[in-house]
Amino acid sequence: MAFEGLSEKLQNAFKNLRGKGKLTEDDVKEALKEVKMALLEADVNFKVVKSFVKTVEEKCIGSEVLNGLNPSQTVIKIVNDELTSLMGSETTEVAFRPGKEITVIMMAGLQGAGKTTASAKMAGQFIKKGKKPLLVACDVYRPAAIEQLKVNGEKVGVEVFDMGTDTPPAEIATKAYEKAQKENFNVVILDTAGRLHIDEELMNELKEIKAKTNVFQTILVVDAMTGQSAVTVSQTFDEQIGIDGVILSKLDGDTRGGAALSIKAVTGKPILYVGMGEKLTDLEQFYPDRMASRILGMGDVLTLIEKAQASVTTTEEEGRGMMNRMQKGKFDFNDYLESMKQMKNMGGLASILSMMPGLGMGSAELEAAIDESKLKRTEAIIYSMTPEERSNPKILNPRRKFRIAKGAGLDIAEVNRFIKQFEQSQKMMKQMSGMGKRGKGMFPGMGGFPGGRKGFPFK
Repeated sequence: MAFEGLSEKLQNAFKNLRGKGKLTEDDVKEALKEVKMALLEADVNFKVVKSFVKTVEEKCIGSEVLNGLNPSQTVIKIVNDELTSLMGSETTEVAFRPGKEITVIMMAGLQGAGKTTASAKMAGQFIKKGKKPLLVACDVYRPAAIEQLKVNGEKVGVEVFDMGTDTPPAEIATKAYEKAQKENFNVVILDTAGRLHIDEELMNELKEIKAKTNVFQTILVVDAMTGQSAVTVSQTFDEQIGIDGVILSKLDGDTRGGAALSIKAVTGKPILYVGMGEKLTDLEQFYPDRMASRILGMGDVLTLIEKAQASVTTTEEEGRGMMNRMQKGKFDFNDYLESMKQMKNMGGLASILSMMPGLGMGSAELEAAIDESKLKRTEAIIYSMTPEERSNPKILNPRRKFRIAKGAGLDIAEVNRFIKQFEQSQKMMKQMSGMGKRGKGMFPGMGGFPGGRKGFPFK
């Protein structure tokens, strides 16, 4: 997961500050020395790190901080504020032309950065905002890219315009704009070609498209896993063709996060979205304050809530029905499967817990602690049940349990253990309903997850 190494190192840097009634200048300098090393190891631009640490130190070494009631908390708050500032402070949205005017967006980037996928993901986001986008295949050098755009366009419900591989990209873009005018599309997204490296031919092609198509926004897609190289690429593209914002792809991968912390400071261009997975819905608006909070291990409850709202597929009536069954202790295996499905839609249990403040665990610790294989075995057990058994767990006698264990390819002891934990969770949910009816237990692992120590599927 992105930032996990940086998060853990920063939290360790502040450990020695916590619990101290007073801080000395030496305490602050020692902590910031570790912060500096953590940022450099995360591949953050050296000049950015130097400026960042200097600013934080100047703000920390003041009588109000050192002699305040909670000096360590104040230091962490200053670091949090400066991290937010470093990434742009304000959230930047993609700009559209006013009224019914057509907004042309040119997507640029090197080959392999995830430009084609990002184009489709962004088109899907625009539909939610009430726009009518048209995707345009301008990468005439890779037939596979055109096909990929068509497939992804169909998945997100967006029409794709292409003219094959024999027409110049600038002409394709012009024809697409004419189609948009005739058929009332108000956003045109141009998926342009990339190269393995920046060259004159690529830049000339992008300049020609810009000149002939009245491009309103040029958005650069860079691979977060390339670290400082992503920052250099952003600088060069901005100097050559001018960019309005950046999409960081693959931020969910094994990346140290340096690009996210450097791009705005080095190029002055905002990060608009971050790619957090392979699904076409895995494109998140970039919020500098929320990202800073995640980096410092303080959680990200707002994003968690938004993910829940976007991912929950049950209707309001179904949700109320599930809640009523929980409160009566009648939560069955069908409800359990539905809850697991919602949890997967939100990125899995580790992703959910990593956004919750106060757990005291970093992403790496969560990944290590949560036994995802146990969740898969649990699913196998439930899918080996008949519809009647899923709806009425009370009929599960020893003979049925042996059949289920055989169907799931598991030992009978594991089936017995899971069913016992499930029954305990049913009782716990019923008890919790008397403490408040605000949706506890909506997801497995929140309000009692049958399947592991303290209700969680921990190892």
